[in-house]
Amino acid sequence: MIKTTFIGSLFATLLLANPVNATEYIYRDIMANTLAPEHCQAVSKAKENATKNYNIDRFSKKFCQSQGYGWHVDEVKSVGNTVCDSCGNTQEARCHQEDVVVACKRIKPGTVGMLPGKG
Repeated sequence: MIKTTFIGSLFATLLLANPVNATEYIYRDIMANTLAPEHCQAVSKAKENATKNYNIDRFSKKFCQSQGYGWHVDEVKSVGNTVCDSCGNTQEARCHQEDVVVACKRIKPGTVGMLPGKG
């Protein structure tokens, strides 16, 4: 009987508790270029590798992390343009993406956690 009363009152308290304020974020858009690989490939293969989702996601993460502690990728807004540099007189090239636009976000300081002097 005591356990059910305790559990019932705990459940009622949780239902009537004030909702927690939503977390606020700071947003920043960044435009940057990916790096070309060190080795040369056939032009079609080099273009395919430059535009792979894995490659775009990897560099997008680096772009946001370069902004400082706590910055994360919110979304990739544009994958940019593919640019290739030829490797001498062969039919091979090294390709990369230029003007990749990434939206980064970070938790706004003071919106999460307990602050001294605040109830």
